[in-house]
Amino acid sequence: MADLKPTRDGFGEALVELGKTNEEVVVLSADLTSSVRANWFREKYPERFFDFGVAEQDMMSTAAGFALCGKIPFATTFGIFASGRAWDQIRLSICYMNLNVKVVGSHGGISVGPDGASHQALEEITLMRVLPNMTVIVPCDSEEARVATIAAVSHKGPVYLRLGREPFPIITNYKGDYRIGKAVTMADGSDLTIISTGIMVQEAMKACEELKKQGISARVINLHTVKPIDKDVIVKAAKETGAIVTAEEHTVVGGMGSAVAEVLAENFPVPVKMVGMKDRFGESGEARDLMKYFGLTSEGINAAALEVLKLKK
Repeated sequence: MADLKPTRDGFGEALVELGKTNEEVVVLSADLTSSVRANWFREKYPERFFDFGVAEQDMMSTAAGFALCGKIPFATTFGIFASGRAWDQIRLSICYMNLNVKVVGSHGGISVGPDGASHQALEEITLMRVLPNMTVIVPCDSEEARVATIAAVSHKGPVYLRLGREPFPIITNYKGDYRIGKAVTMADGSDLTIISTGIMVQEAMKACEELKKQGISARVINLHTVKPIDKDVIVKAAKETGAIVTAEEHTVVGGMGSAVAEVLAENFPVPVKMVGMKDRFGESGEARDLMKYFGLTSEGINAAALEVLKLKK
């Protein structure tokens, strides 16, 4: 059985690596140090770690100050607090000045589970991607989170990195070929394309196998970078397969699916079905139960695929 690890673990491992190789890296926390795995960095490099308590807005403003002094700050907290409570500071203090700050939002999506709607960030892809200069990355497993974190250091400008709490299998194996803004084709197919991000890539791969048993050939794309979006791979998929399903653990209102639809509307319109949260808040429950309840599973993707194929015909 594949190893089960949350994406936040890959981030924590990368921080320790970066602490050793880049003295300009500093880590800021808003009282959730162990939850975002920033404690691993703190244990190794305490002189470069700063805890702000429950003061996310202060943390983002200070991160901007660190960036102005030449440091590379990782400002870490839950995604719901980074994207909501501190959005104004991210917009004006970080994005407006195009500063080299890496904002890390952990516990994204409904897979947060029992913490419920108050802590289930379902809107942060929308909120972050509308900001000029912001890059938005949503890793699908802990290994992708690790290499994305390392890549974010070399990327000049603001980055939002979305992480999760629930352990999922590791399905990627990068060998120095991870590139921000360059989507990865996980499986080839000719009848339709499933464009997914985050942990929904795993469900998309399962759906691909289920569809194959029905004689349907599905392409699967891991859109790990929602912004800047890989327009070329999306348009190519639309031209070659003629139908698109998007899958994300996030609201479909302005999220990754909307970003894909924007590309298609301007370049090569084809039928699209979006799998995600349908304009509502989450609920408290076990992560896997919630994903099933809200249709964020391979079965949900499978059903959307059959619907979009009817539209294609």
